Amino acid sequence: MTGPTVCVIAGGVGAAKLLAGVVTVLDPKGVTAVVNVGDDLVLHGLHISPDLDTITYTLAGQNNTETGWGLTGETWQAMEMLRRYGGIDWFSLGDRDLGTHLFRTQRIHEGATLSEVTAEITAAWGIQARLLPVTDDRVSTMLTVAEGDEAGREISFQEYFVKRRHEVAVSSVRFDGAATAAPAPGVISAIESAEMLVIAPSNPLVSIDPVMAVPGVRAAIEARSSTTVAVSPIIAGAALKGPADRLLRELGFRSSASQIAELYSPLAATLVIDEADRDLADEVAAAGVVPVVAPTVMHDVGAAADLAETILGVLR
Repeated sequence: MTGPTVCVIAGGVGAAKLLAGVVTVLDPKGVTAVVNVGDDLVLHGLHISPDLDTITYTLAGQNNTETGWGLTGETWQAMEMLRRYGGIDWFSLGDRDLGTHLFRTQRIHEGATLSEVTAEITAAWGIQARLLPVTDDRVSTMLTVAEGDEAGREISFQEYFVKRRHEVAVSSVRFDGAATAAPAPGVISAIESAEMLVIAPSNPLVSIDPVMAVPGVRAAIEARSSTTVAVSPIIAGAALKGPADRLLRELGFRSSASQIAELYSPLAATLVIDEADRDLADEVAAAGVVPVVAPTVMHDVGAAADLAETILGVLR
């Protein structure tokens, strides 16, 4: 396989699926993913990087397709013991997955950066694509509760997404630590040098925006927007998975592909929208973004590869 070099701005599951398709149709050595770390947390003393791990496990063919996260063939004995002791158990970690977090934490304590550890982990899985955390510094996505007795209280992304099952309304999102963070080594050069830049179909507000919040990243993407293609995570007004549609509405946006076009118009010249949103093509174009209508539901690797071919067709 050969082809252009591609850099993908990536969140979690949607990005992982797209990347699995991209490395099917292109030489993986020419593929770089710049990955959100706003979801990262320290729990049980362990450094956990959910988006990096979801992409890693997916590219290794080891992702748990039933849960959408974690590893296939997982067991849960450590969590069973934790529950016996009355420990924190709302964030489930499988026994195999724990090994990843133990290794990452050990290496960080030894002085390695997150990007260095990520390279070691992906190499251990035989992954040839390059995964880069957007920063080696701490950036935490924080959401403000909008309603009820807790209105005005800030909670972490994982408390919102996992513990609260993203059922609580929010009034604002911020990225703690982003203003003083620095892009990880290789991030800016990957964005600038790739022949095509892709914004994955990830949640624009809590997966893509934390990447853009790291100083220098948004500017680098805006500078080459003419060769950037985004994929809408909203299909027929809804997100396939997760709270993107609800978050958009709660924060004053529309939940539509045309709204995604407006959000991404400074960043991408082209937006791939699903066939279900064909009628919105004119609205996407009115936002200053070229619409490309194609199937975007990645129900298997073949469908993801077809979507990757559609994206590459824009460059060709």
